[in-house]
Amino acid sequence: MTREELEHLIRASAAVTDQYEFVIVGSQSILGALPNAAAEFTMSAEADIYPLAAPELAEKIDGALGEGSQFHETYGYYAQGVGPDTAILPNGWQQRLHRVQSAATNGRVGYCLDLVDLFLSKAAAGRGKDRLFCIALLQHGHVSTADALTRLPDMPLDDDGRRRLRAAITRWSKAA
Repeated sequence: MTREELEHLIRASAAVTDQYEFVIVGSQSILGALPNAAAEFTMSAEADIYPLAAPELAEKIDGALGEGSQFHETYGYYAQGVGPDTAILPNGWQQRLHRVQSAATNGRVGYCLDLVDLFLSKAAAGRGKDRLFCIALLQHGHVSTADALTRLPDMPLDDDGRRRLRAAITRWSKAA
């Protein structure tokens, strides 16, 4: 997915829901901080998105713009309507969002995660593709191990969860 495609999804989500502001979580949130992110970060054809003021309308996004929809078939990318609880994020993440707003969004706003917050969210999810994404963020210098570990105590995890996450980040840092 490109930044232009993400802007199109923000515009289309606004048309479907009649909402003004959206939160983008998941890997394509990288396009807020890095509009021209390397290809390895933008391989996904989907953006996880929800309306900020009315998250319950994410179902409308999923229905109209989701996987297998006419929109998806026409453009080759799609929106996955998600909710605020989809991503595990560190406290204070809302204050670090990157604003995506342009003529291409029809003036509507998409808020994308800060790169360290995105890294921690993907690390907490812990799937194979998330591990590779996190290692690539470290390799490209978009996230430093020190910054991730500094923000780790703000993750809404128990002590054991934080220990596991710290160990994974340390391993990935060595792999990078």
